Amino acid sequence: MSAVASPCIGYCKLNDDRVCAGCFRHVDEIAGWQEKPDTEKQTIIERCAERKQGFTQ
Repeated sequence: MSAVASPCIGYCKLNDDRVCAGCFRHVDEIAGWQEKPDTEKQTIIERCAERKQGFTQ
């Protein structure tokens, strides 16, 4: 089992940039999540946090 959990919160809606409004992952980061190595998952989690900080509604 992976040590890095999916950031999915069950609110899946992609914006025009193809970024999920729930977890802030790009569609390319969502695809194949389970097969990605933990180091890549951690990098994606960090990118999501950056996107979330820059998010405005």
